[in-house]
Amino acid sequence: MKSMKKTPGRNVVVVGTQWGDEGKGKLVDWLTESADGVVRFQGGHNAGHTLVINGVKTALHLIPSGIMREGVKCFIGNGVVLSVTKLLEEIAGLEAAGVSVRDRLRISVACPLILPYHTALDVARESYKEKSGGTKIGTTGRGIGPAYEDKVARRALRVQDLKDPVRFADKLKENLKLHNHILTTVLGAQAVDFEAVFQECMTYASNISPMVADVSKELNDMHAKGECLLFEGAQGTLLDVDHGTYPYVTSSNCVAGNAAAGSGVGPGLLHYILGITKAYCTRVGSGPFPTELDWETKGTAGYHMASVGAEKGVTTGRSRRCGWFDAALLKRSAQVNGLSGLCITKLDVLDGLDHIELCTHYLVDGEVVDLLPLGADEIARCVPVYETIKGWSKPTAGVTTWDELPAEAQHYLQRIEQVTGVPIHMVSTSPDRRDTMVLKQPFLAD
Repeated sequence: MKSMKKTPGRNVVVVGTQWGDEGKGKLVDWLTESADGVVRFQGGHNAGHTLVINGVKTALHLIPSGIMREGVKCFIGNGVVLSVTKLLEEIAGLEAAGVSVRDRLRISVACPLILPYHTALDVARESYKEKSGGTKIGTTGRGIGPAYEDKVARRALRVQDLKDPVRFADKLKENLKLHNHILTTVLGAQAVDFEAVFQECMTYASNISPMVADVSKELNDMHAKGECLLFEGAQGTLLDVDHGTYPYVTSSNCVAGNAAAGSGVGPGLLHYILGITKAYCTRVGSGPFPTELDWETKGTAGYHMASVGAEKGVTTGRSRRCGWFDAALLKRSAQVNGLSGLCITKLDVLDGLDHIELCTHYLVDGEVVDLLPLGADEIARCVPVYETIKGWSKPTAGVTTWDELPAEAQHYLQRIEQVTGVPIHMVSTSPDRRDTMVLKQPFLAD
């Protein structure tokens, strides 16, 4: 790919607008052609981004997708909760594939650590809810939520604590007193051993030390030089702990505004917000899903999406629930993110359907609602109202120009723009980075 035009010092934020799994990884990788640095600003290794480059698939969970571009700096911001064990596994896998990582990756000193007791708590809580007849949240069981809880409670062990073994040991002992009590007394699980955790942490401390940095300073220095930054969100807007389908959400803020807080740059440096959305909807785990279809029965539109779209979670392997595109949901995402434009992904998955349903609004107790409500209980009452659009048989896979799209596919995309009020600036027609249509370049100012 030839180097694209860009405006010096222009920064772009990429966020998911649905429940995650929208294809952000591919678009971040593609946009990195114009970026000097890529920043991950929230979440943990509960996220998963799949990249397909020249037919080779790579799955990333913590390291920004920009790592696949030579010479691009990658940053893990303070808003990320970090499992160093998983990070080192990911680095080893990339290095085995010939990707240079350690000289380009910077980790914020302020990242809270995910430790074994966080994972134990996460798994034990879900098990306890299930055994007691409660409703599971549907977490990945990787300790993300408990790690964020420790951060908010001001007892988190952070990357910078690894530099001082005595301080680290003291904090670890205090945390284990609390968490082992909960694990054994309340949840009926096994206690976590102090010595095992301490030795593990001290072992990897020196391993990551050369990559630890003041990420906020480095990002601001890059911007001052006129370099361009790309901020990579994990999960999706409707999993945001404040603005999502609460309580069936993740433990962090997934919206664009958190790119500033989660990395240490001012919000005035976020110049363009790109919302990634599938041409349909999917969701992993529990929680309301107004446009959900039967995605398990052969011959149905939902099964078509699930099978053609290979709808399995990158991180967990869980099947994704599938449904029609929800414009009322997208309007909520546009509102809380301040979207500049949309990128529609997986348009090719809809190839071959004789008709497509587009949810334009809901009915709640007979009244029209055109914006997704906040909270799971309120969303569960929504009855979707659809507009039927003619499908297309001509393949869209691999199409990279608007005029090559079937007229029906063009109409479908135009209706999404009209109903949501957000312009479509990019379209992705396959998992490969080459199959990307650009109608407006995010890194180029008007």
